[in-house]
Amino acid sequence: MLIEALSILAVVIALLSAGLLVMSGPATALLVGTPNIGLSARIDIVSMVMLLLVSFIGWIVVRYAAVYLDGEARHGAFMAWLSATLAMVMLLVTAGSLAQLIFAWVGTSLCLHRLLLFYPERVAAQRAARKKFVTARLGDVALVGAAALLAISYGTTDIAAILNGARLGEGGTEAVAAAGLLAIAALLKSAQFPLHGWLTEVMEAPTPVSALLHAGVINAGGFVLIRFADVMLLAPGVLAVLVMIGGFTALFAGLVMLTQPAVKTSLAWSTVAQMGFMIMQCGLALFPLALLHIVAHSLYKAHSFLASGGAVDRIAAFRRPGPVAIPNAKAVGRAFLAALATYAVIGLAFDDGARSPQATALGAILIFGVAYLLAQGLADAAPRALTQRMAVYALAASFGYFTLHALATWLTFGTLPATPAPGPLEWALIILAVLSFGVVAIAQAMFPLWAYHPAAAGLRVHLANGLYANALFDRLLGGWALRRQR
Repeated sequence: MLIEALSILAVVIALLSAGLLVMSGPATALLVGTPNIGLSARIDIVSMVMLLLVSFIGWIVVRYAAVYLDGEARHGAFMAWLSATLAMVMLLVTAGSLAQLIFAWVGTSLCLHRLLLFYPERVAAQRAARKKFVTARLGDVALVGAAALLAISYGTTDIAAILNGARLGEGGTEAVAAAGLLAIAALLKSAQFPLHGWLTEVMEAPTPVSALLHAGVINAGGFVLIRFADVMLLAPGVLAVLVMIGGFTALFAGLVMLTQPAVKTSLAWSTVAQMGFMIMQCGLALFPLALLHIVAHSLYKAHSFLASGGAVDRIAAFRRPGPVAIPNAKAVGRAFLAALATYAVIGLAFDDGARSPQATALGAILIFGVAYLLAQGLADAAPRALTQRMAVYALAASFGYFTLHALATWLTFGTLPATPAPGPLEWALIILAVLSFGVVAIAQAMFPLWAYHPAAAGLRVHLANGLYANALFDRLLGGWALRRQR
C-alpha cells in the first residue's frame, strides 16, 4: 500500500509540475547542494511530458506487480527495486545538471539489473543480464565522456546553460565530439543493431519488468538525444549516422518480428524496431516527433506486455469464421494508391507551409504502414466488414498522426529546435529512407504469399535467428568471460 501511495504521489507531483510550467515557463530549480553537483529539477515541456509518462506507467506497473507477484518469497525486494528504478528514471528526465543526469542514468541501469536477475537461477536470465550490463557500462563511459566535453566546452554543468550556448552556435570541436559520444550512449541504451540482443532475451524476468523496460527505461537513449537536441544539431555527420543505424535497425527488427512465434519475443523485436525508428527521427532532427513517438510507443507497449497473457488465451479460443484474406499484388497496389490519396488529402488539410522535407518523408513512411492495413481489407477473400473496418482504421491513423504531429510541434515550440533545411547528404538519406521503408512495406504486405515458398524458407530461418548478430555477440562475450576467469 505504501508503494502504491508513493506512485500516486508521483503522478500528483508530475501534474503540479506541469501546471507550474504552464504558469511560469521553463526553469531549473536547485533542490539540494550547489548548481554544479546538486540535485536540481529542469522544468520544461520535455521533462514534464516524460515525468507524466513515467509516473503514469510506473503507477500502473506497480499496481500490476503487487498482484502478479503476490506470494513470491522475494516480493518485497522486487517492489523495492522496482520503486528504486522508477525513482531513478524520474531523476533522469528532470535532471538540471550533468552530474544528476549521469547519476540517474547509471542508477537506472543498476537497479534494472537487479530486476532482471529476480530469478537468478535461470541461465537465460543470467545471460541477458550480463549482456545488458556490459552494453550499459559502455554507454556509461560514452555519456561520462560527453558530459566532460560539454563541461569543458561551455564552462558549466548546467544543462539549460549548455543548451542556450549550443543554440547560439557555440561549443566548437568539443561540442561536436560530445554529440558523437551522446549518440553512442543513446545507441547502446536503445538496443540498436548489432548490440540489440539483450533486449530480446529479458523475458525470463517477471512481466512487470518487461513492461517497465520496454515502455520506460529503453527510452532513456532517445530522451538524452532530445534533451541535447541543440548540441546534436552542431554535428550533422553524427545525425546522419543516427539515421543510417536507426533506419537499418527499424527495418531489420521489423522483418525479424514477423518470424517470431512467441508473443513476448515478437513484442521485444517490435521494441527494437520502434527504438530504431525513434533514433532515425532524432537523426532527421525531428525531435518533437521523436518525443511524441516515445509517448505513443510507451503507452502501447506497456499495455501489450501486461495484457500479453490474456491475448494468448483469447487467440487460442478464437475460431476463424472463414478463409484467411491474403492480399495479392493487385490488392497491395490498390492499397498503396489509396494510402497515398489519403496522405494527400489529409496532409494538405493540415499543411501550414512550414512542414520540413524530413517531416514530409516521415509522413510518407507512416502511409506505408497505412497501406499495409488497407491491403488486408482489399484482399479478394476479405469480407466487406473487414474492408470497411480497415478503411476506418487507416483514416483514423492518418488523421491522428497529423493531429498529434501538429500538437507536438506546438507544445515544444521554443524548447526544441526547429528542423534545419536538409543539405545534399540529408536529401540522400531522406530518399534512401523512403525507398527502403517502401520496399519493406510491400514485402510485409505480401509476406503471407511468399513466406512459405521454398525459395523463401532459408531467408525465413535466417531472419528468425536475427541474422545471427546476437549469436556473434554471445560468442564474443563468452570468450571475454572465460578469459576473465583464468
